[in-house]
Amino acid sequence: MPELPEVETIARLVRPALVGRRIAGLRASWKRTLGGAAPSSVARAVCGATLASVGRRGKFVVLALERAGAPAGGLFLHLRMSGRLHVDPMEAPRRPYERVSLALDDGNELRFVDVRKFGRFVFARDPGAILGALGPEPLDAAFTAEWLDRGLRSRRRALKPLLLDQTFVAGLGNIYVDESLFRARLHPLTRSDRVGPDGAARLWRAIRRTLGEAIEREGSSFDAFYLTPEGQPGSYQERFRVYGRDAKPCRRCGTRIQRLVVGQRGTHVCPRCQRRSRSRR
Repeated sequence: MPELPEVETIARLVRPALVGRRIAGLRASWKRTLGGAAPSSVARAVCGATLASVGRRGKFVVLALERAGAPAGGLFLHLRMSGRLHVDPMEAPRRPYERVSLALDDGNELRFVDVRKFGRFVFARDPGAILGALGPEPLDAAFTAEWLDRGLRSRRRALKPLLLDQTFVAGLGNIYVDESLFRARLHPLTRSDRVGPDGAARLWRAIRRTLGEAIEREGSSFDAFYLTPEGQPGSYQERFRVYGRDAKPCRRCGTRIQRLVVGQRGTHVCPRCQRRSRSRR
């Protein structure tokens, strides 16, 4: 599933072609992609509106709409396992597995392609209905080492499942949690309230550095599904330290990377660099 760096890359690349454009039409071939709403009702809600901004919140691409300069809700796009966005000329051939397209007033279309049909392209008048439960953005100024330390101490959960919880921190997923925990020398099963201020500071630095580097490299194409809107793969997978490297030598110490299952998620760890401290009674 695309995580924060991939979604940020997509939002940045489609933004120049979308901002300021008026929506002239909507086509949908899979009702569930619209969150179960009828295509005709979504078309009435968005057609004639202007795309005021294109951004990201957590793992959502957010298209803010306005009419006559006033907010008019938004479109919230979640790529899930295999979703992609492309901006194509209207006369270009339809892409395979195209689920939703927005016709724009300049003759282009925003096309949402989704092989597995898990993605969502949802309209909501109130952004809070979609985004209200999300935790802070890990690259925002409000996400500080002190905030993370307090947040970890206030929970009694294993680190990895907590970091994957979108209500705790928004945008992190399996890849970047594994990579960040390795950088911070923290075991994914360490209990959050036992990390301590020094560990929280290391984890904060690791999260921000990992995400920043991944965005610079336009995300990770670890399978055939993720491509940028320009049809190019990301390249951060070339920098993976632990994710997907089970049985390969650790780039830091040479110990073989192990694959565990934590919270029903495949998890990659160096048993030497990320020793699990014994629990205190």
